[in-house]
Amino acid sequence: MARQLEPVTAVAAIGERLMRRVDDLAAELTGVIQKAEPFYRAGDVVATEDLRASVKDNLVHILSRLAGQPIPGLAAARATGRRRAEQGVPLPPILRAYRVAGRFIWEAALAEASGDEDATKDVVRVGSDLWLIIDEHSGALTDAYRDAVAEHARSNLQTRTAMLDVLLRGDASGASRLWECAAALRLPQQGSFVVVAARAPGPGVESVPQAEEKLRGRGVQSAWRLEVDAQVGVVVVTPRLPVETLCAYLAELTSGPVGISDTYSSLDQTPAALRQAQLACSAADPAGRELIRYEQVPIAVLLLSAPDAAASVAESILGPVVALPPAERDVLLATLRVWFDEDGVTSNAAAKLHVHRNTVRYRLKRIEDLTGRSLSTPLGTAELHLALEAVRILARTVAG
Repeated sequence: MARQLEPVTAVAAIGERLMRRVDDLAAELTGVIQKAEPFYRAGDVVATEDLRASVKDNLVHILSRLAGQPIPGLAAARATGRRRAEQGVPLPPILRAYRVAGRFIWEAALAEASGDEDATKDVVRVGSDLWLIIDEHSGALTDAYRDAVAEHARSNLQTRTAMLDVLLRGDASGASRLWECAAALRLPQQGSFVVVAARAPGPGVESVPQAEEKLRGRGVQSAWRLEVDAQVGVVVVTPRLPVETLCAYLAELTSGPVGISDTYSSLDQTPAALRQAQLACSAADPAGRELIRYEQVPIAVLLLSAPDAAASVAESILGPVVALPPAERDVLLATLRVWFDEDGVTSNAAAKLHVHRNTVRYRLKRIEDLTGRSLSTPLGTAELHLALEAVRILARTVAG
């Protein structure tokens, strides 16, 4: 609701006098705005006649309130905001023009009261109210502008895809552009987010079919895009819908491996989160439906981040094992992997492999002899585990 000025007779009289010459004031203010704000100066996007018309409409609304005869609502400001959004005018120049207009109206009112001490005091006294009116108009304009941007983007899939690409690739140039992207995608600019990367089962095929619609049906805000080999989404998490719940939802919906980034708090951090999600997804079994969170697989992430170093680790530690004939190599590596999975308990590994525990011991001893590392020492165990992960990661990278 528009704020009502105090009924000050002198100010009302000044408002009425200014209203009587609103056409001249609109023309003068148009020139002042064009001089102060370079974006309006050329007249390429907003013609001078267009600017003058919106200036007059807004002046009529503001001056009518000074005159004590307010026009209901804030239609002029909203119309200006929507029109400028449709014209592609950035929001900051529009708001700066409003500040210029506020100063112009204030100075015009003081000039009108010049020579009358009581009238001048009254104008000064309602000065803060005048600036509140300007703020209200600016707020209404901003809301209408953002609504128009969001509506346009939602109705245009190409624009929406481009907006999401801005977030994912980090091409946003300033907070205003970032806000426009968030508004178009119906995402909060600040909050808690994760990026999800799901491996596509085929080129251009969704791994999480209708992800956005299905998650929205469960109260989860998100924005997704389909790439050649992956489906990527920015998802909002909340105390009521934490990451664990999201993981449970995705596990039901996905047909392939999924990686999820760490939680982050501002959309300008999305590119880094995308990289985390991609690394986590790469650490999953490409043939399964494994869902991996970035923070849960630090060794795999480390190796995926430095593939050359991973190859060097694999070669320098497990090279003699990898060089064996495929059948023997695969048996030894599978035994070592199961032994690690079973926390080094030989009997458990033997049961899982369906062999005698002495067979497991023999295979592990063969690995120790070939590599020169001992599974009875912390360093030897750590090196063999790291090298085994490197072999696994490299094999999946080649397969992918």
